Amino acid sequence: MRNRLLIKLMTVNLTVIGFVALAVWLTTDYLAADYLMTLMQKYNISPEPVHAMFVGALYRYLLGACAAAGALAVLLSFLFTRRVLGPLTRMTRMTRDIAAGNYAVSIPVAVHDEVGQLAAAFNRMTRSLRRLEQLRKQMMLDVAHELRTPLTNIQGYLEALTDGVLPPTRQTYTLLHEETMRLVRLVEDMLQLARADVAGSHLTLQPVDLTELITQVHANVRPEFDKKGLKVAWRPGQPVPVRADRPKLVQVLTNLFQNALQHAPDKGQLEIAVQPAGAFFKTVFANEGPEIDASDLPYLFERFYRGEKSRSREHGGAGIGLAIVKELVEAHGGTVGADFKDGRIQIWFALPREAGHT
Repeated sequence: MRNRLLIKLMTVNLTVIGFVALAVWLTTDYLAADYLMTLMQKYNISPEPVHAMFVGALYRYLLGACAAAGALAVLLSFLFTRRVLGPLTRMTRMTRDIAAGNYAVSIPVAVHDEVGQLAAAFNRMTRSLRRLEQLRKQMMLDVAHELRTPLTNIQGYLEALTDGVLPPTRQTYTLLHEETMRLVRLVEDMLQLARADVAGSHLTLQPVDLTELITQVHANVRPEFDKKGLKVAWRPGQPVPVRADRPKLVQVLTNLFQNALQHAPDKGQLEIAVQPAGAFFKTVFANEGPEIDASDLPYLFERFYRGEKSRSREHGGAGIGLAIVKELVEAHGGTVGADFKDGRIQIWFALPREAGHT
């Protein structure tokens, strides 16, 4: 491809030079020579030998100039075209590497013209593909890890029942049922996460009162909080209108309540606050919990990430809830974040205000 394109570009340059040389040649032949003849006749000078000498010299100089210009054009065209085509050639090789699954490739960006911008865009694409591939591999490992524990437990119980080592009691079947439900919850979480990934193209946006939704979801989860002895400090105030998809915003709030329920200590307290933040309304869920390293905070919303390393998967969840929150909030044009202040974990999200509300 490179040689063919190089030949095409050089052919274009040489064609232009040849056309200019031909135009100069014809102009000299038909205009300059005739003009010289007219002058010589006017001053009674014999035109034949002078005319022949003039035209011969002019043609020689013209041919020399064209040859020099052609050689210089070929040299410069080759050098500049080769420099332009260099990144394109490397991109061609790298696309083959990417097709083979190697995403650790990049092109040095030495210039900032159109070719340099193309190389920079190519590098951004390869970085995105590399990150997606890493996420895919990590997700496969995480899913396999999450499935392995309940499946291993179920296999062990069934083998024990088959060999007669474990009696078929109600307690045994209850344990099998609990492990099965763990698998069901994991699969359901994965389905919710997959739906959240494509939520941006399936949102039904409408004016929603955030205060009313928080109160509604709190009422739904209150029995679980009472069972754990957790108090919820939430004082509904004025309506907080945001533009959102109501069912998906309910899922966001439910996941945040469930996250606090899993990680807050018994007889602790969850504080909820909604406050204006520029063109957004910021909702903060703050509860007591073990200290989280500042370097871990940006990863709380990653899939399968758990801030509390000491918690078991059984009690700490699969680490998908906050990932779903992030996907859904960002689909609404909002942002999410986490802070750790004064021994309290603050999980927050911000949604755009409803148009016309100040």
